[in-house]
Amino acid sequence: MAATGAALRVQLLGPVRAWRDGAEVALGPPKQRALLGLLASRAGDIMGVESIVDAVWGSDVPQTAVNGVHTYVAGLRRVLDPGRAGRAAGAVLTSESGGYCLRIDPADVDALLFTRILAEARRARGAGDTDITLRLYEQALSYWHGEALSGVPGPFAARERDRLRDLRLTAVEERAAHMLAAGRHTELVTELPGTVSEEPLREKLRWLLILALYRSGRRAHALWMYEEIRDVLVRELGIEPGPDLRALHEKILAGHPELLGPAADTGSPLLTHRGGPVLRTPQPVQLPSLTSGFVGRTEELSLLEEAMRGESIRGGPATPVVVIDGAPGVGKTALALQLAHRLVDRFPDGQLYVDLHGAGPERVSVSAADALEQLLGGLGVDGARLPSDPAARTALYRSLLHGQRMLVVLDDAQSAEQVRPLIPRGPSGVLATSRQRLGGLAARDGANLVTIGPLTVREGARLLALLGGGRPDGRDPVAERLVALCGGLPLPLRIVAQWLAANPGTPLSAVVEQYTAVSGPLVPVTSE
Repeated sequence: MAATGAALRVQLLGPVRAWRDGAEVALGPPKQRALLGLLASRAGDIMGVESIVDAVWGSDVPQTAVNGVHTYVAGLRRVLDPGRAGRAAGAVLTSESGGYCLRIDPADVDALLFTRILAEARRARGAGDTDITLRLYEQALSYWHGEALSGVPGPFAARERDRLRDLRLTAVEERAAHMLAAGRHTELVTELPGTVSEEPLREKLRWLLILALYRSGRRAHALWMYEEIRDVLVRELGIEPGPDLRALHEKILAGHPELLGPAADTGSPLLTHRGGPVLRTPQPVQLPSLTSGFVGRTEELSLLEEAMRGESIRGGPATPVVVIDGAPGVGKTALALQLAHRLVDRFPDGQLYVDLHGAGPERVSVSAADALEQLLGGLGVDGARLPSDPAARTALYRSLLHGQRMLVVLDDAQSAEQVRPLIPRGPSGVLATSRQRLGGLAARDGANLVTIGPLTVREGARLLALLGGGRPDGRDPVAERLVALCGGLPLPLRIVAQWLAANPGTPLSAVVEQYTAVSGPLVPVTSE
């Protein structure tokens, strides 16, 4: 607290300090500073010696306490009123009947000035003057320089520290609420996190910050902040968030228009969707490109599209979940991507894609937690804000997709346990592929399981002709022989077709002889 003009100024909102005529004075030992804090907080009032003893020592009172008071008074007089002659009566710290009084203007004690300016801010708020109200709140809070009465012992200091801290936090909350009402939410996004970290269990502060984040277009961060306070409350106190926080969370999920409040003060409008602000990050469009030369699968595509549009094959859940399974090389990924691109209109909020690496001896399957990290990244969640707990990641992921029509494609899944945490709730949909029959997803999650087999001879011959530079002709008997050698599997058929296109001068008979020499049908040795 700067000293300007006044003969004596005292700081209590932080370490106890004092200035006389602009120069800081040394206040001596902790209990001497405790005495100054007590007298300054009661500026102009007489404090009896017994009251001083109780305030500074509490129940642990030594026999020398009264003498100690007199000693500390003498020490303070030496630095606060150095011009006093000998044992003359002090003009600043005076002796009164049975006690002492600090003769100082309350406006020169920061804690008292803070309280006065805060009261003025509240009166201005009641009068509806926004500019003056915010200016007064800012002025009141500017007097703080750390924990009140920092390092000062005694029961009075402890009680006063708690009282002033609560008053400061209330002032921060009142100012933040007024700033939200004035449309200054973007400023709060940078100002409030520090206070929230100091008081992690204070729900009102979280409520204000969550709403400020939401109004600033940071829906993902707002939902993460709710999950964080919920986790803290459950872990530390064994309770759920209060009704105000829960109601705010539900309104954010629903995109309730009343949460928008005044227009944003950033100069750029919020992106909105169905009445509520959404992420500022681009809409996720992560689908890989379609495989060239896709043929056949007409019946399967029709069945799968019907299931993904919500008309479940087996009366599944509201969130459509379809798993395409089949042998290696049968074309599961190609079919899934063909279907996904057809469904873009059904899921207009975006498409997410994750390769789960569930098959192959040299690959390590992606865990559900790592997959959630990829999915949340695609939804705009900063890696630094990512929950470490897998269950918290799932909760955040599902919260972000609540009410969204998003398609999630999970390629090469290994197990039901890997997929289950990645299934959102509501109108989004999940399309997965796997070499395994994921019966657990069907039993517990109502997933539709569709097994696909090899291509027909006609379809295989057509694929060879499309990708093999016109060789062989679909009506050529050699085509049937090549399809049979490849087991009707699209992947080895593509390998053969690419070889044919690259070697147009090689007689087809030689190709057939080459592959006939291979024992059994050609099967893929690489992933789809």
